[in-house]
Amino acid sequence: MAKRKVAPELIEEVPVAQATPSSFSLQSFLDNNQNLILYAIGAVALLFLGWWGYKKMIVEPKQKEAVVAMWQAEQMFERDSFKLALENPGAGFDGYQALADKYSGTPAGNTAAYCAGICYLQTGDYDNAIKYLDDCSPSSDLMAAMRNGGLGDAYSEKKDFSKALSYYEKAVNASDNDVLATYYLKKLGMLNEYQGNKEAAKKAYERIRADYPNQQSQDWRDIEKYIYRASAQ
Repeated sequence: MAKRKVAPELIEEVPVAQATPSSFSLQSFLDNNQNLILYAIGAVALLFLGWWGYKKMIVEPKQKEAVVAMWQAEQMFERDSFKLALENPGAGFDGYQALADKYSGTPAGNTAAYCAGICYLQTGDYDNAIKYLDDCSPSSDLMAAMRNGGLGDAYSEKKDFSKALSYYEKAVNASDNDVLATYYLKKLGMLNEYQGNKEAAKKAYERIRADYPNQQSQDWRDIEKYIYRASAQ
């Protein structure tokens, strides 16, 4: 088949100095897709306005409402009345289970999910404890450490020790809080020791001794005993 010829007069010369990739690609794209770009910018603006409106008109009012609604459940939680805090704290208030669902997506809803998880953990319902703790999005390093520690406890009770160890390790590394780090390192060491992983247990105990010295802590004062026990053959 004969090749199609292009009349020389239809070919526009482009000076070499101007024949850069940007002179073709960028300007050509802008010229040919101006409407598309405007639509994209408009879509981003609408998304931002939607997010801002959702935050100001829905999330923040729900957060204020949730803080008030959680008061009665908190009273029961502080008294270790975990079942009441979870389901029916009294005075017509919702428990943490309902609050976590009702105020999902707010900081108070995350707190309710965490507390619901701990209530289930304390009442022996480990599957629901894991469910609610998984649903919690920690708003601080401190809550992240406690959430991971709670998951470690739940998996430990279910005899899923590999996951328990993983979550205890996450709890240790989630926060700079010395008390929590020491607490979960001790759990990490003891669970490793229980499984016969003495070297891993010793490493956790030695980390307490080296990284979190505290003369006021009974765990730190007794740490040499743990290290000696883990070192024994």
